[in-house]
Amino acid sequence: MEADAQRSLSMRAARRTDRSSQTSRYKEEEDGGSSPGRAGQDPLKMIWKRAFSNIRFLSALCKKDSKVLNMLDSIGLSPKPQHRCPIPLADDPEAIVIPKRTPNTIPKRLSYIMVDEKANPPLFGGHQSWTERENSFKLNTTMKVHCGFMQNGGADMDPMDVEYAKKCRFVVASGIFDGYDVPHQPSNISDRSQKLFCFLMVVDEVSLDFIKQNVTVLEDADGGKWVGIWRLVTLHNSPYDEPRRNGKVPKILTHRLFPHAWYSIWIDGKMELIVDPLLILERYLWRGKHTFAIACHKHHRSIYEEGDAIKRRKRYARPLIDLHMKIYRYEGMEPWNPNKRTISDVPEGAVLIREHTTMTNLFSCLWFNEVNLFTPRDQLSFGHVVYRLGDAFKFFMFPNCEYNSLFILHRHTREHSSVVEWVKSLDEFKRNTSGLKESRGGLGLWSPYPGDLDSVHLPPVARTSPAG
Repeated sequence: MEADAQRSLSMRAARRTDRSSQTSRYKEEEDGGSSPGRAGQDPLKMIWKRAFSNIRFLSALCKKDSKVLNMLDSIGLSPKPQHRCPIPLADDPEAIVIPKRTPNTIPKRLSYIMVDEKANPPLFGGHQSWTERENSFKLNTTMKVHCGFMQNGGADMDPMDVEYAKKCRFVVASGIFDGYDVPHQPSNISDRSQKLFCFLMVVDEVSLDFIKQNVTVLEDADGGKWVGIWRLVTLHNSPYDEPRRNGKVPKILTHRLFPHAWYSIWIDGKMELIVDPLLILERYLWRGKHTFAIACHKHHRSIYEEGDAIKRRKRYARPLIDLHMKIYRYEGMEPWNPNKRTISDVPEGAVLIREHTTMTNLFSCLWFNEVNLFTPRDQLSFGHVVYRLGDAFKFFMFPNCEYNSLFILHRHTREHSSVVEWVKSLDEFKRNTSGLKESRGGLGLWSPYPGDLDSVHLPPVARTSPAG
């Protein structure tokens, strides 16, 4: 019954989108005029409507390399992707058979560098050298890599939360930093999933105070704090100056925060989950024998498109985004094209679905190391780590319209803004002495790179979407 309710909710969301597009189409027909001489008539739209009555036109349009489709896309008349679509879920969470864990192959054993010997006080991400970074992409049976959580580097959990998390094998995790959200209660959660999963909301001290002021926080006999189904897990001593970068710690390093977990589903703090988590694992991992699943971005396929959009939308300092992209271009990262083995180089990173194997844990470590070294925009570094690992890292990138059917999106309690996001040139960092430059993250952008970046020219970007 609960699975039926979820499918119904997902289909209703899709139908709302369809009805909305139908309404606008009917209005166009009324306003555009079926009479030939009517003012305001758009000849291109008339061609579009008439062409769809011709089966040969449709056949040409559906070809992957269709010149017709390319022409229509260039004038803004190509079909737009669905925002939501039904998810092909299993019928009943109670009937799902949980498979055996995926065996570890390469690497078989993975351990972590825990002591930052190059700094006093130590940094959370350590001081990874360029050589250490390069070696971390070379796969071996036994590997030891940087993966955050240096001793005395910050992001410390309360002992009661460490103890509670030891029992968690199946985790739904989320996070709120700098007081931008309050926890949103999941819906359509089966009795089986409520018993099987730990729902862990990671917060910093600022967010914990904000949550206490705005919603009811209950405390159990062991001192654990709860908001509905969510157990609040407080991280003390924030490792970074920038809240966006702090938020990447529980998101990407879920396996480090909760090392006893076998499976995890991450959702961003502004989301309300509306699909049973056991059904999510069955759909995105077990059915296709995957260990890592993430949605493709709705608008962008190339990291260079995404970098351009980040600059235009002022999501991080423009010269540092350019430097980040130049490093990846120097290391051989090509713009996405249909011949690549992935359907996109750019993910929609707000939902991550993982089995915690040594390979997915290694990937998460390497992904986090890029976020630690360069900009906190993790959509840029995801595709590069995939590229560097080659065929060894396999994952499932699922349709964006399914991603949007997993949750209801809520607004942040306030708009995020950081002074570093408005920087237009490196000279502004030199002139500013009041904290524009991060002191504990992104240090790779300020370290001499072992290559001639001046010779690198970023590929041209065609701006395909006004959404960014």
